[in-house]
Amino acid sequence: MKTKKFARLTLTQPTHRILASAIGAATLAAACIPAQAQETVTQQAPVVSSITDALAQGDVTLGLRARTEMVDTAGGDDVDLTSLQTRLTFSSASYQGFSTLLEMDDVTHLTEFEGGVSDPEGTEVNQAYLAYTTGATTIKYGRQRILLDNQRFVGGVGFRQNEQTYDGFSASNTSFTDTTLFLAHIRNVNRIFGEDSPAGDHTNDSYLLNAKYTGLSAGALSGYAYLLDNEDAAAFSTDTYGLRFAGSQADMSYTLEYATQSSAANNPADYDADYLLAEASYKIGQFTLAGGYELLGADGANGQFITPLATLHKFQGWTDKFLGGGSGNIAGGIEDVYLSLATSLGGVKFAVNYHQLNSDDSGVSGMDKLGSEAGFLLAGKLAGVNLSMKYSAYSADEFSVDTDKLWLTAEAQF
Repeated sequence: MKTKKFARLTLTQPTHRILASAIGAATLAAACIPAQAQETVTQQAPVVSSITDALAQGDVTLGLRARTEMVDTAGGDDVDLTSLQTRLTFSSASYQGFSTLLEMDDVTHLTEFEGGVSDPEGTEVNQAYLAYTTGATTIKYGRQRILLDNQRFVGGVGFRQNEQTYDGFSASNTSFTDTTLFLAHIRNVNRIFGEDSPAGDHTNDSYLLNAKYTGLSAGALSGYAYLLDNEDAAAFSTDTYGLRFAGSQADMSYTLEYATQSSAANNPADYDADYLLAEASYKIGQFTLAGGYELLGADGANGQFITPLATLHKFQGWTDKFLGGGSGNIAGGIEDVYLSLATSLGGVKFAVNYHQLNSDDSGVSGMDKLGSEAGFLLAGKLAGVNLSMKYSAYSADEFSVDTDKLWLTAEAQF
């Protein structure tokens, strides 16, 4: 195993100045908000008697997120990128159950783009939908954010500057006691690579079904069926059925999950594979210790369990070594055993984590130990600006090469 040289991950002077300026601007803007605007005043909601009223009484928010990402890959060139995400969101008031939301994102590169960082430059419509609420049912049509359970199967990859959103129809219902039902039909997936990339959009004819029951004292039970028909990437077409149970008692929390998946629709492969998750955490004083086991299994050489709509950055380590071309797995499958320790002191969060990643079927992958990864996160708020530093180091055993990544982020919303 090679010794890490984190010292190579140093900010160039221009990058350092640009990030400092972005952080300073966001901090100054937050500090200049009038004190009166920060006070909560109880007022009677204005009457909405027309579509014009609904639009006039809508809310507008502005979000800014500056980030520097630095990547050090053994045997390759070091790359870094400083970018700024600007998000403008308008949400109308409700008129006779109808409302709308429009959200625009712009990602600007503040330093030269050298590749190796998945934050493309561009301006896009992130969300644009019409919603209708009647009783306990809400229907949305258009481009929208969909985040289900822990985003292991369906998510938005919100960490990246260009978010993943979905074009289609969705309906949620809470008519039954302690129960939330969700159904969506997806026509297109707007991926993180941007509209200018051939991989930026995937045409779909996919269905997402998720039902969650929270009436059990021990936790919440979710059942789901994700039936994906990807017309642009046939290998992503799958049928997945699963159950998830997550709860907590006193200082302990726990999650158990199982899913089965088979190739579907236009997928040229023919396989059946399993997913398994078991994790728990325990709070000891000011510290929370957590650990877990996750398996994305394989069906020999026929195929492996994949999660192409997931927020993949959340799983199997932050260096994203196991994206598998967007599938979230590699030949032979992946076993991930992980530990984390987190605490908070004076409003500053500190967390460390460790992953040991092995092949599920070494006969297929030709590998046993894939590699390990260790990382830390520092996060807090200063004058209304969220600041964070995140670092992760992947040490290769038999898969890929040693890789270090560092992220410095400043984010504010107005």
